[in-house]
Amino acid sequence: MISSMKRLTRSLLAAILIGLSTAVHVTPLLLVAVVKMIFRTGTVRRWCDRWLMRIAENWIGFNSWMIDHLTDTRIEVEGMPDSSREGHLLVLCNHQSWVDIPVLQKLFNRRLPLLRFFLKSQLIWVPLLGLAWWALDFPFMKRYSKQMLARRPELAGRDVEATRKACAKFRDIPVAIMNFVEGTRFRPDRHQAQQSPYRHLLKPRSGGIAFVFDALGDSIDTIVDVTIAYPGFDRSPPGLPDLFANRITEIRVSIRTLQVPDFFRDLDYQNDPADRQRFQAWVNGLWRQKDETCERLLAASEIDP
Repeated sequence: MISSMKRLTRSLLAAILIGLSTAVHVTPLLLVAVVKMIFRTGTVRRWCDRWLMRIAENWIGFNSWMIDHLTDTRIEVEGMPDSSREGHLLVLCNHQSWVDIPVLQKLFNRRLPLLRFFLKSQLIWVPLLGLAWWALDFPFMKRYSKQMLARRPELAGRDVEATRKACAKFRDIPVAIMNFVEGTRFRPDRHQAQQSPYRHLLKPRSGGIAFVFDALGDSIDTIVDVTIAYPGFDRSPPGLPDLFANRITEIRVSIRTLQVPDFFRDLDYQNDPADRQRFQAWVNGLWRQKDETCERLLAASEIDP
């Protein structure tokens, strides 16, 4: 009973603090974003970009403080990359839970350029957060189902063009583009429905990575490969309420820094079948290694699965 009350109190306190922090940080974000939109000169835009980054880093820093002080969760990390807040990076990660996002932000805040995620277009309507993501230039993507494309063939290719436009604005600022390659969070039913060949992962979707390279070309400097595992939850990953209710004892993260393969530079994923096959083979090989890493991370924990 006492344990349940403690968890409820932690969760309520976290919810209140998250709400207050969101309101406090979104307001100045929007003000700076409006200034950036009105004054399009290079000097003003650079000033606005710097302030947007500082506000976002402070927001993430507060969320990370909550993880440190409102939970007993241990985050074990191997292979943390050197600190570099310049350049253009592509961060690839398996997607286990919504907890992945605050964990990745905590690990990379003020170490790498601000992580930017590809978001579904509907998420722009999320109260306050949608406006914050817009202010920080998070790319909003509209995906079309096969049924929709069959009814309206003229929509084919618009998602690719939208990716190009979204990434084009990153050419002049440091950025770490975050890609959850599976496209959705791991769930046992999804894993079974896919007949995934990987024990701990869903099948990767290589198109999103290819779109980024198509849009940014040779400006991507480095690939940061992240594998995240939740011992004790490996077949049914936890949610954010589990984090702040203090149910997650340990999170294990493995990070590798990879060179961009040379053939990525002239990649024609959309039109060249040979390029597409070679690229997919590279992604599948990465995913086999990642599955082995998940197995090792879980085996290294003392928590029973």
